[in-house]
Amino acid sequence: MPLVLRNVRPWGGDPADVTLDGGVIAAVAPAAKDAAAAPDAGTDPGPGVVDGRGRILLPSFSDVHVHLDSTRLGLPFRPHTGSPGVWNMMLNDRNNWRHAEASITERATHTLGLMVARGTTRVRSYAQVDADAGLERFEAVLAARESHRERADVAVIAFPQAGLLREAGSADVLEEALKLGADVVGGIDPCALDRDPVKHLDIVFGLAEEYRKPVDIHLHEPGQLGLFSMELILERTRALGMQGLVTISHAFALADLPDAQLGPLLADMAELDVSVATVAPATPLPLEKLTAAGVRVGLGEDGQRDYWSPYGNADMLDRTWQLAFTNRFRADELIEHCVAVATVGGASVIDPAAQRLSSTADRPGLSVGDPAELVLVEGDTVAAAVMDKLPGRTVIHRGRVVAEGLQLA
Repeated sequence: MPLVLRNVRPWGGDPADVTLDGGVIAAVAPAAKDAAAAPDAGTDPGPGVVDGRGRILLPSFSDVHVHLDSTRLGLPFRPHTGSPGVWNMMLNDRNNWRHAEASITERATHTLGLMVARGTTRVRSYAQVDADAGLERFEAVLAARESHRERADVAVIAFPQAGLLREAGSADVLEEALKLGADVVGGIDPCALDRDPVKHLDIVFGLAEEYRKPVDIHLHEPGQLGLFSMELILERTRALGMQGLVTISHAFALADLPDAQLGPLLADMAELDVSVATVAPATPLPLEKLTAAGVRVGLGEDGQRDYWSPYGNADMLDRTWQLAFTNRFRADELIEHCVAVATVGGASVIDPAAQRLSSTADRPGLSVGDPAELVLVEGDTVAAAVMDKLPGRTVIHRGRVVAEGLQLA
């Protein structure tokens, strides 16, 4: 049935009535001038109508980098016990994840529900596959996806967190996950972790080519080492004709490359349509330069209060605040751009055929024909909504309300 969002403000603009039908936005019309003062304002408007109460209408959030298989949200807080370094952190997780107070399936399902309730309806989640965990964590994320199949679209990345070369059988488990329906082939630090970038990328891109899947590579490697790995990734992308099908996650090296190297690299990434997934780290990526170069960029929450980090609360609006804060943005336009990255930008990382951002001034996703993936938030302006992160939200997936007031419908 059609659903009418009455008295909403698309991207914080003029009040409008927005009609949803067939999973898309079917009509956008000016709201009645007396909508806010109508006698029934604030009361139940009846079936087929949502009272927007003058709230801001945004595209729903797209979390393109989250580890649902490691979350501890909903469980008692525990002290952080990890040591610096990807391998050490992985070992700390390995030593602890089986002893949590709830199963991975229960934790992943709970956290995904929290994400939806807070406004996320498009998700790309990692699922660790290695010689120790086998497919247990992967299957848990699949189960969480199934539990919320009517509330969110979830793509699952088979992710070799422990690398592909350090432990026998790692590549075999990765391939088995692809046979069982993983949506994306994962990789990680070909130089720093596996110390053989050619062999690591041979496996990742070989599996991607065989199973016709996209690629998403965690790249924590800094500076010139990270640049070297990115150049190898771009080389593989070009050779295999995988334009639009490769994502570099974290891409920390982009934060500290000199302009003489950064400019040509971004141009190559745009030419090959290689996207970036960031988690708003303390040392920010050059967000404005990425957008200006035509590189698709999305935002993610990474681990959610897990054995890697005590941070994370399943709220992409909060992570959007972090993206703006770490970039030292103060102007409303740039804060709103962070919202665009966290919503439409992320959707384009998941689906390269989706609408894209072409400049920091773009505010797409709320026109007739756009997907009915939406969230209503409270705030005087979009920037104010990011700053305040208020609970009065309504979340819509495929044209249907799936959460209200931070609670699943």
